[in-house]
Amino acid sequence: MSTLPSLEILIEQFRRLPSVGRRSAERMAYAILDYSKEEANFFANAIIEAKENIKRCKVCHNFSEDEICPVCSDESRDHSVICVVEDARDIISLEKVKDYLGVYHVIGGTISPMKGVSPEDLNIKSLMYRLSNDDISEIIIATNPTVEGETTALYISRLVKPLGIKVTRLAYGMPVGGELDHADEVTIGRAIEGRKEL
Repeated sequence: MSTLPSLEILIEQFRRLPSVGRRSAERMAYAILDYSKEEANFFANAIIEAKENIKRCKVCHNFSEDEICPVCSDESRDHSVICVVEDARDIISLEKVKDYLGVYHVIGGTISPMKGVSPEDLNIKSLMYRLSNDDISEIIIATNPTVEGETTALYISRLVKPLGIKVTRLAYGMPVGGELDHADEVTIGRAIEGRKEL
C-alpha cells in the first residue's frame, strides 16, 4: 500500500535500525502515524536531544552527557581493573549483574578483515594509553565469543601481556537451564574449558 512517499520514507528510516525488517518498520511507522502531533513532536525531539546531549566519555568511550561518564567518575569503583567491551550496550548488561566494580573501555567493535575493520579503526590505541598512564592491575576482555571477538581478544592480549598486566577473558559456556543436546560444539567446548571445581 505504501504509495505515500512520506510513509515510505518513514518506513525506510526505521529499517535502517539494527535488526529491523520491513514488517517491524511498517508497524513502527504506523504507530507513529497514530500519535497525536504533540506525541510525534515529543518523539522527534527526544531523538534530536539525545544526539545533541549524549557524547562519548573521554576516558572509556562509554555514552555520557558529561565529558567523563558516571562509571569513570565514580571514586568508589576499582580503577585498577578495566573490562574491555565491544559496545557501550555491553556495559549495561554487565552492570545489571552488580558483581563487577571495576571500570570499562569500549573499543567500538571487533577486528574483522572481511568487513574492513582493522585495529586502527577501534579504540585500542586509547586503551593502551590508559594502561601506560594509570596503575592498572588487570584487563578483563569481554568481547563476544565470535571469530571476530576471539581475534580481537587475542590481539589485545598480545599488546597488554608485555606490560606485565594480568589479562583475563570472560568464561563462556552452558547457560543455566540449557541442555547439552541443544548446545553447539563451541559452547560445549567453552563450558569444558571454563569448568570449576565443586
